[in-house]
Amino acid sequence: MNPRRKQRLITVGVIGGMVISAVSLMLFALNDNIDLFYTPTEIVQGKDETGVKPLVGQRLRIGGLVVEGSVKRNQDTLAVEFDLMDIGPTVTVSYTGILPDLFREGQGIVATGVLQANNMIVAEEVLAKHDEEYMPPELAEQLKGIQHVKPSEAGLNPAPSY
Repeated sequence: MNPRRKQRLITVGVIGGMVISAVSLMLFALNDNIDLFYTPTEIVQGKDETGVKPLVGQRLRIGGLVVEGSVKRNQDTLAVEFDLMDIGPTVTVSYTGILPDLFREGQGIVATGVLQANNMIVAEEVLAKHDEEYMPPELAEQLKGIQHVKPSEAGLNPAPSY
C-alpha cells in the first residue's frame, strides 16, 4: 500500500471514529431526558401494540382525568395525592408543590414524574389542560360507559363533526 493511500485510510478512520463517538455521546445524553407518554391504562396493562409496561424508576409523562373525590391534600405541606383515569384502571399520582390554577377534579392533566410502583407515580411537574372542548370521538364514546366520571360531568364534549 502506498503511503498516500495509507494516510487517507487513517484520516477516514479517525474521522469515522470521531463521528461515531459524537453520535454515541449525544444518544447517551438524550437517553436521560426522554420522557415517554403513557395513559393510566398503559401503565397498568402495557402498550396496546407491544404490551410493554414502564419499569419502576423510569421517568415518564402520564395524562388522564383527575378522578372525582380522589384529591387528598396534606394540611401542613404542599403535598397532594390524586388518582388519574382514562378508560380503564386508575393510577395514583403524588405531587409536592403548587398545583396549576386550572387543576380540579374531573379535569384533564399531564404529569411528569417517576414510576414508584405499578400504579404509583411521584410527579415533579403537573400541567392542567386548558381546553376540554375537543376530545377524540372514540375516547368520548368509551368514556360514556365509565361509572367513575361521565364525560358531560367532567366538562368534556365529543369533537364536532364537520
